[in-house]
Amino acid sequence: MSRTIAVIVKGYPRLSETFIAEELHGLERCGFDIRIVSLRRPTDPAIHPVHREIAAPVLYLPEYLHDAPARTFRAWRAVRSLPSYGHAQAVWLADLRRDPTRNRVRRFGQAIVLAHELSTDVKHLHAQFLHTPASVARYASLIRGLPWSCSAHAKDIWTSPEWEKREKLRSLDWLVTCTRAGAEHLAALAPEESKVELVYQGLDLARVPPPCAPRPSGDGHDAAKPVRILSVGRLVEKKGYGDLLAALAALPRDLHWRFVHVGGGPLLGTLKRQAARDDIGGRIEWLGAQPRDEVLEQYRRSDLFALASRVSRDGDRDGLPNVLVEAASQGLACVTTTAGAAGELIEPGVNGLLVAPGNLFELRMALE
Repeated sequence: MSRTIAVIVKGYPRLSETFIAEELHGLERCGFDIRIVSLRRPTDPAIHPVHREIAAPVLYLPEYLHDAPARTFRAWRAVRSLPSYGHAQAVWLADLRRDPTRNRVRRFGQAIVLAHELSTDVKHLHAQFLHTPASVARYASLIRGLPWSCSAHAKDIWTSPEWEKREKLRSLDWLVTCTRAGAEHLAALAPEESKVELVYQGLDLARVPPPCAPRPSGDGHDAAKPVRILSVGRLVEKKGYGDLLAALAALPRDLHWRFVHVGGGPLLGTLKRQAARDDIGGRIEWLGAQPRDEVLEQYRRSDLFALASRVSRDGDRDGLPNVLVEAASQGLACVTTTAGAAGELIEPGVNGLLVAPGNLFELRMALE
């Protein structure tokens, strides 16, 4: 494979995608010449230290085509004469008939801009996520006649239509994914099973070193030393924070605890109102999105990690959340569910407890 690679991501840099940043940094350390292509500009207020260490330039594609009509038109005029453009357009039109949405039009427009503006020394495209970034990578690869590959994770696997996954698996050279469940699902859809490989996401122990001191014990019976329960994750349906708050509210009143949450998301207001109704709002700290160093400090200050993942109504679910790996690396026992691939990490009774998703009684008992 070429050592000059364009990596297509949905947004860059993003606090919630540390694993992508560390992968990019690792590829650079291995001698790859990386070019980052982002479908949207950053919105997070801070970045992680690893982002500052990545040397790769970033090409931001127009997030909405109507915001950059001249740029899009110039690109189309330039690439429409390429020998492979007609085939790429035919593939896109076939997809558009099955998915007649503005999003489908936007992805082809972004691919046209990418195909036009991509440096000629880039010989391989790699998409992070099998949904929209892979759509742009696939169309651009067809226009430019370049090979492409993909890293698939969670939402992109479980919410993409089957026909689209089959088409992308037929088009790409290879795909890696980070859970056994995801790998088995995609291998069954691929024209050749060997196109799909399971590669767990690693943890850089230089950035997340193990704790220096043993964790102090506490069982929640001392009001002066409440058990500190931590969770890190986006406030969205699949993370199950409504279930977690309900389970916390059901704990015996003689147990003393504090709940600390790190992360942002659209359900913050709803969850705050739920906590107020259940009279536990005063025991909760909502810290919002935080840089890596602060998240590490929260792991080390806490006594227990909890994540009540579930399958959302659109089929979205967790893969193997990196926050579980990080929590375990800091000696935190984890209470989580079997909704995603947590069972590939958590060994019940050894490094945590697993419960059925949505089962509030099991979740409360595990926490207790």
